Amino acid sequence: MTVLERAASAEVVDDIVLPFAVESLSTRGRLVRLGPAIDQLLKRHDYPEAVSKLVAEAVALAALLGSTLKMNGRFQLQTKSDGPVTMLLVDFDAPSHLRALARFDRARLERASGAGDDLLGHGHMAFTIDPGGEMNRYQGVIALEGQGLEAAAHHYFERSEQIPTLVRLAVGEIVTAGGGEWRAGGLVVQYLPEAGARRLKADFHPGDAPEGVEPHRIAEDDAWTEAKARAATTEAHELVDPTLSGERLLFRLFSERGVRVYEPTPLAAVCRCSAEGVDAMLRSFPPHEVKDMVGDDDYGGA
Repeated sequence: MTVLERAASAEVVDDIVLPFAVESLSTRGRLVRLGPAIDQLLKRHDYPEAVSKLVAEAVALAALLGSTLKMNGRFQLQTKSDGPVTMLLVDFDAPSHLRALARFDRARLERASGAGDDLLGHGHMAFTIDPGGEMNRYQGVIALEGQGLEAAAHHYFERSEQIPTLVRLAVGEIVTAGGGEWRAGGLVVQYLPEAGARRLKADFHPGDAPEGVEPHRIAEDDAWTEAKARAATTEAHELVDPTLSGERLLFRLFSERGVRVYEPTPLAAVCRCSAEGVDAMLRSFPPHEVKDMVGDDDYGGA
């Protein structure tokens, strides 16, 4: 198979998922750039700024993870916690449709420090994957302990998927002639070598080791060490920069190793505001969770 080489495109394209591979480092990933779609989604409802940022992060993360599904699949990210933002819900209907909802306590939110990591508090985050057709649904759950969505995603892959993974999320608001516009971005990089033996792990924690002795650690594969170090240099402003193309950003990170980009998938904010849509969403929750949603808190959906 012939691989065509070309210069990284400088054309900025928003509201896409851009898959890529760095084959020399056995690494694959996806880059999400959200512009008008996230701006439209957030402005449909009058979220406080701190809630908007958290919703945008959740949408970027859901797009990164849900974009691996094929046609007609569905990915859902949901949090339930004891912080000022008691619930987040993001639906990703493959290949491109996004919706989001946040439930929060306005009084507690006003007393909070405003730091995004503090708004969720303690609870859990669940990823539900419905591939569609006759395939079974799958759900993974990870504890929220005040660490924020990015760190929670890392813990999910480390504990549940056991795939070496690095996640970056960023949200920002730019000033234009027409006013402020929200932007969001995300990057996921995963180490997926063809030879499974390259992913060595310690079998058991040495529970009988004397106190104070460091547990035995298996060194990371050199390829993943380099890939992770390169991806970790990604700055938040690069993920939301309206003048920087996705291809240029990936070239900055991996130019010396060669990066192959694939066809992007467009993203769109799609609202299910009909009674049928709301009913379908509520039926996706267990009855006890639907009951918990009834209360005096503020909420907004999109």
